[in-house]
Amino acid sequence: MKLINQFRKWHRNLAPIIMLPLVITVSTGVIYRLSKDWFGLSRDQVHFLMSIHEGEYLGHTLEPFYVLFNGLGVIWMLVTGGVMVFQNLKRSFKS
Repeated sequence: MKLINQFRKWHRNLAPIIMLPLVITVSTGVIYRLSKDWFGLSRDQVHFLMSIHEGEYLGHTLEPFYVLFNGLGVIWMLVTGGVMVFQNLKRSFKS
């Protein structure tokens, strides 16, 4: 039970930090795709969105870290959130 509480604490503390880059990545990716497919914009017209989406604005040195930390952030939130959901389901079946 102590481990679950630690997961909750870390999930709660890291979520605001992880959320901003994920929101940027998701929104620019969706806008990029919809702009090309639905609104007929060319790749050159919306390339700035892909640059933001991939973290190119950080430069060649930091771009891989942006991608890595985005991926690790998603995995972390899925694992800790999944553990909490499983714990709640387990608790609700017992009562």
